[in-house]
Amino acid sequence: MADSTKVKAAEDGGDEIVLSARDITVSFDDKVILDKLSLDIKRGEILGFVGASGAGKSVLLRAILGLVPKQSGTIRLFGVDIEKANEAERLRIDMRLGVLFQHGALFSALTVLENVQVPMREYLDLPKKLMDELAMLKVELVGLPSDAALKFPSELSGGMIKRAALARALALDPDIVFLDEPTSGLDPISAAEFDELVVKLRDTMDLTVYMVTHDLDTLFTACDHVAVLGKKRVLVEGTIDDMLKSEEPWVKSYFRGKRARQLDLAARA
Repeated sequence: MADSTKVKAAEDGGDEIVLSARDITVSFDDKVILDKLSLDIKRGEILGFVGASGAGKSVLLRAILGLVPKQSGTIRLFGVDIEKANEAERLRIDMRLGVLFQHGALFSALTVLENVQVPMREYLDLPKKLMDELAMLKVELVGLPSDAALKFPSELSGGMIKRAALARALALDPDIVFLDEPTSGLDPISAAEFDELVVKLRDTMDLTVYMVTHDLDTLFTACDHVAVLGKKRVLVEGTIDDMLKSEEPWVKSYFRGKRARQLDLAARA
């Protein structure tokens, strides 16, 4: 990522913590997936959350969203303990979150426009004409052609599906968006374009981005901060430079392998 973009993120975000997870433990039956994990995300930053396959990256994301139960720990969003929040507080928090699930998770029987309108229908009471206009704005915002709005997911390419899912995640103008493997399955050009789009949207919409990824290109070019999941908790966190200096065996292998070195040289060129 360009240095100017990183400076902008630091200036815009300051030290405000928008998401704080403390001592999170998640188990399925007798298998512990996360054990007293802690993680903070500052406003305006793009966090890349990385780890080995099956380590529990998506599990933490779903625990934060309340989609899987945790056995212990505290999750605070915008300073509010979500377990202690009343119904009105929880509704306000939910409206400030956007989510892009793995593989897009679009509703196959709905058009792109109708998919984008799902959060609007759930949380807002808007006239159909206004909802159509707002949804179309989101479709155009993520770089989809206007005629894609009336297409069904089966008529879209993989890259278009990811963009449509991102448009739905942005439907309510959230403060933080959660992206679960957003470039998985995309060709290198489409993945790079998606990374550029995420950075642009962060800058223009003052977003905070929590991105689960295994894509080294994304980590090197789009992320301000990286957290590495290992041994059921966050092993290392910091900038890409911090990752490159780490002596943790998995981190060293992942970020200082042959492919990573090539990416680092390209990024610094």
